[in-house]
Parts: sequence; C-alpha cells; structure tokens
Amino acid sequence: GSKFRNGDTLMARITPCLENGKTAYVSMLDEDEVGFGSTEYIVFRNIEGITDNKFVYYFVTSPWFRDIAVKSMVGSSGRQRVQQAMLENLVVNLPPLAEQKQIAGILGALDDKIELNRCINDNLEEQAKALFNHYFIQNTENLGEWQDGVLTDIAQYLNGLAMQKYPAMPNEAGLPVLKIKELGQGQCDTNSDRCSSLIKPEYIISDGTIIFSWSGTLLVDIWCGGKCGLNQHLFKVSSAKYPQWFVFYWTKHHLNKFIRIAKDKAVTMGHIKRCDLEISKVKIPSKQALVNLDKLFSPIFNRMVTCRIENRKLSSLRDTLLPKLMSGEISVEEVSLD
Repeated sequence: GSKFRNGDTLMARITPCLENGKTAYVSMLDEDEVGFGSTEYIVFRNIEGITDNKFVYYFVTSPWFRDIAVKSMVGSSGRQRVQQAMLENLVVNLPPLAEQKQIAGILGALDDKIELNRCINDNLEEQAKALFNHYFIQNTENLGEWQDGVLTDIAQYLNGLAMQKYPAMPNEAGLPVLKIKELGQGQCDTNSDRCSSLIKPEYIISDGTIIFSWSGTLLVDIWCGGKCGLNQHLFKVSSAKYPQWFVFYWTKHHLNKFIRIAKDKAVTMGHIKRCDLEISKVKIPSKQALVNLDKLFSPIFNRMVTCRIENRKLSSLRDTLLPKLMSGEISVEEVSLD
C-alpha cells in the first residue's frame, strides 16, 4: 500500500481522467497521523523548500497533467493503470516557490467560487422542488380552475440527429456533440465527437435548454455546457406556451416512472417511447395562476442556470490558467478574479 499524510495529493491510477473525486487533497488527518492507501493510488508529496503542496495538487488535477497520465496507461482493457515511472520522469518548468504559492492561491480562490455557486445552486434546486411539490403535487386547489393534461400538451420533445451522418467538414471547427455522457458530466470535453455546424438550427443546443435522455441512462437536466449539436436518444424539451420551469419539473416528476419502464423493457438498452410521454399526466393551472406562479419560479430557475453557466466558465478558466501561469505566458499580477 501507500502511506499518505496531510498536504499530500492522491490520484487514482485506474481512472485519473474522471474528474469527480478521483484526485484528492488530504486535509482530514490529525497533525502527525499517517493514512494507508491501496496501491491503486499514487501519492504526490511536495518537496520541502522546492514545491508548495497546494500547487502540487493543482498541478496533478490539471487537464494537461491528467492527459499525460491517461496516455501513459497500460494493461488489458478495463483494467488499465497509470505508469508511475512515466510521471516521475516528466520534465517540468517549475516557477519559484513564492510564485507557486500565489498560483495555488488564485486557483484556490476559483475553486472557492465554484464551490459557493454549487451550494447556492443546491439550495435553489431544493427550493424549487419543494415549491413545485407544494403547488402541483400536494395542493392543487391553490391553482384555481386547473385542467388535466399530459406532457405532450405542454412541451415539444424533439429527438436529436444521428450525428455520425453529419460530421464536421475538414475545414470547419464544427460543434461538440451532446450525447448521454456529456449530459451526465454537464459539459463537452476534448473526447466529445464533433458535428457540422450547418445542421438545422433546431438541433443546435445552447445554454439553458432542457434536455431529456430517454434511452440508456435516463436523465432530465438543464444544459449549461455551451453550444453543441443534439445527438439521437436525447430530447430537446421546449414550449412555446409554458415557462421553462413548468415543463422541466413536470418532465422530471415522471422520471422515476420512466426509469422503471425502461428497466422493464431493457434487452440491451432500456428506453421509453413517445407514447409514454402521451400518457404522463400533468396539471395545468389557469392563465392567471400560472402568471402568479411564474413570478415565484422563474427567478429561482434563471438564477440556477446563471450559476451553472458561471461555474462552467470558472472551471474552464481554472483549467486553462495553470499552464499559462507556469509557462509565464500570463503573470500572477495580470489575473483578476472579480
């Protein structure tokens, strides 16, 4: 196994490319306590007087370093491991210690902002969910004269295109393709497929669009990952008549039922059909009630979207900043975080 202590950075050898929690900064131990990890982790420790431990953490989590780690992986498919020796022999241009501390401070401040936005967002989501439950599920008499309807009465569910038929042309940048993987991680990355930007405009997705993957992993989410092309197996959910929050929460309300339907049908890949949407009931308030409720819901919903877009921009800033600061392309003084 491997020993680690406070201030060390641990990176999983199997899946360093997966952002969520596969690299960790150790800060939970008591002062002199030593932890023991499995050999599935590589322990990175700063060298006293040469490197700053927080800088080491940001260096290890940077896409540049992770890319090198992933490319070094060997072994049979599914059980590949990062080669530690290859990482140890990396030649790196290190800024002086004082500057490393400043760089870590800047990236730490960005992380704090991202974390704060996440907390605000979790809070807003809880609020919106509770309000929706209160008005539409438990207490429908508050809505005055409401009508019964189904999901397809309140929204259009547009299925994406088979994007392999619309590849980016050799001389165009194209667009990243939004598939289930991208929806799950909330963003496209360098491994995302690319499609032509000349596809019909209704298949080009931008921030704040409701996306529902109806096959494989069933998810309903608000896309905040920038401009992309919509792949098949994903619905773009939109409405000319009703506000976004209304369509979003009604679709989400039926998600668990859809997941059950898909499980029952799963031979290879479970999915739902359009007819499942057509029998999913919703309650539609009177025009006036909807106007009043919109004043309550829209600010929460819009703030959620804004928070998430800001986080995407902050994350991408954090990821692009480190190599530029290390190479001296940008100086620490030039960075403003306002």
